[in-house]
Amino acid sequence: MSKSKRLIELMMTVNRKRKFTVKELAVEFEVSTRTILRDLQELSELGVPLYSEVGPHGGYQVLKERILPPIAFTEEEAVAIFFASHALRHYLYLPFEPESSSALSKFYYYMPGDVRDRIDQMKNRVDFFTPARQMKSPYLSILLEAAIHQKVLVIEYESREGRSSRQIQPIGIYASNGLWYCSAYCFLRAELRLFRCDRIHSAVEDTSDLEALDLRYVNLGNSDEVFQTQETYVNLYVELSREGLQRCESELWPLPKLNIRVDGTGWIDGDIRKVDLSFYSKFFMGLGNEATVKEPVELIDRMKKILTEVMAKYA
Repeated sequence: MSKSKRLIELMMTVNRKRKFTVKELAVEFEVSTRTILRDLQELSELGVPLYSEVGPHGGYQVLKERILPPIAFTEEEAVAIFFASHALRHYLYLPFEPESSSALSKFYYYMPGDVRDRIDQMKNRVDFFTPARQMKSPYLSILLEAAIHQKVLVIEYESREGRSSRQIQPIGIYASNGLWYCSAYCFLRAELRLFRCDRIHSAVEDTSDLEALDLRYVNLGNSDEVFQTQETYVNLYVELSREGLQRCESELWPLPKLNIRVDGTGWIDGDIRKVDLSFYSKFFMGLGNEATVKEPVELIDRMKKILTEVMAKYA
């Protein structure tokens, strides 16, 4: 086996093992311990974060910040990945902002000159528009880690009623129209709630005796079904014009079941949370004649109330 091939396979091996001894590697690669020591030194110089421990139970460990082994991309794949990351630049806050910027710089720097020229030409001709938002969302990483590791957080949240302390267990975060949202189980309300991340003023791990729920199999795609109860959900039915349908597709998320007719019109038919009725009343009011709400009655009544207040304001 050539040295270059051995180094690549060694890099993949130590990433997989995390903890190992020189003797183990020497046996596996059928070389001397001295050769393995030289190879490990070269990997360390290349950036593989190795840590050695002395003693009878010592050996080598790969630190948490591992690096991936070399991956061969085609030119088109590399350009696609570059622009996928480049599209995130419109967001002032990301759960992995430093890493995203670093990856983008590496992709660009190590590409051949002609590929970089191609990207430079495409930068001003391809974009993924996201409304610019000035609101701060500094706790995205904490929320995402809590969702992954099943942790309960204590947050200070600002709602229409004012600031309050909440114990929540995040399920996931998502971005929509330039804003970040966190879907989480709220222990105060004992139900699934959606939190605007820019309204979260602090977020720390809960240190009380409150036991986290087992939400390992709950995610953004199925959380509504898991927590749905007859008391907290109502059926929504809305008729949509062509423009109304397009507006709902581009602006409304999470989206209840959207149906499209051959002529381009459509309708929404699905369950929504009662706690979101205020949001939907304002949203469908903004669509004007492009949407006709048929049910629930509670939503229609809320829209009538808004219309009455607006008419009185401008009478």
